[in-house]
Amino acid sequence: MVLGWLLLLVMALPPGATGIKSCIFCELTDSSNCPGLLMSCGDDEDCFTGQGIAPGLSPIINKGCVESSWCGHEEPVTYQGVTYSLTSNCCYGHLCNRAPHLTGSRMAGAITCLAPGVLLLGWL
Repeated sequence: MVLGWLLLLVMALPPGATGIKSCIFCELTDSSNCPGLLMSCGDDEDCFTGQGIAPGLSPIINKGCVESSWCGHEEPVTYQGVTYSLTSNCCYGHLCNRAPHLTGSRMAGAITCLAPGVLLLGWL
């Protein structure tokens, strides 16, 4: 019985509550639809989305983890032979730099995680 309650408690914890923060990682790209890979950040890092601009060209982006002190910094980066001005915009939470249309699925994810725990409790 105690094991069932412990499992339910762990499953109910919000993402990132276990001390590991995950972010989406994307190389520099000219697409706003980077597929992204999951990466773990260090204790002193936050998720970021970098947005680069160059006169007369479409913007570029990249995503990942960055030291907190780099949040909001602007730096020159070269992409396909062009120098862009890239600004790192940080966010503060588990997977907070994922695509905006995915943020609404957080509640669905919580329900999906809780359902097996509740079912397990019924069996104990």
